[in-house]
Amino acid sequence: MDPDTHFVFGSHPEHGFVAAFNSSLPAHLADWFLVREQFEAVPDEPGLYRLTDPERDGPRRTRQAAQDLRTQGYAAHVDTDVAYAPTNPSHPARPNGLAERRRRIAQASTGRSPQRSAAPTTSPPSARPIPPRPAYAPTVHLAASPSGHGR
Repeated sequence: MDPDTHFVFGSHPEHGFVAAFNSSLPAHLADWFLVREQFEAVPDEPGLYRLTDPERDGPRRTRQAAQDLRTQGYAAHVDTDVAYAPTNPSHPARPNGLAERRRRIAQASTGRSPQRSAAPTTSPPSARPIPPRPAYAPTVHLAASPSGHGR
């Protein structure tokens, strides 16, 4: 297997639709990807995975697994048999956009934030004036109840 290839999809005479991974890729990461793509480890064959339920549209599911890994950023690192090549090679796998997103964040971080722009030149709204305090203290007279208690 080419050292730059991380995943290979193909056919096996005994196991049907299979996938293998390169030893340069951590085994737990390859296992995580392949299990989520409905492949299971083949006993006594380290690094080899077979498609679960191959009778259930196996070629399409194998092709889809390869396409999913390409979409996740392994576009240059996934190899397939001719039968599992993308159905429309004129539309290559779209990159996941991580590099573009990082570039936009870096570009935005070099500019001035609109939140830190200069203060507006308009004056604050006028406040309602507080009336002056009266010069006298009003007195309140309460009537006393016959029992001596308040109401």
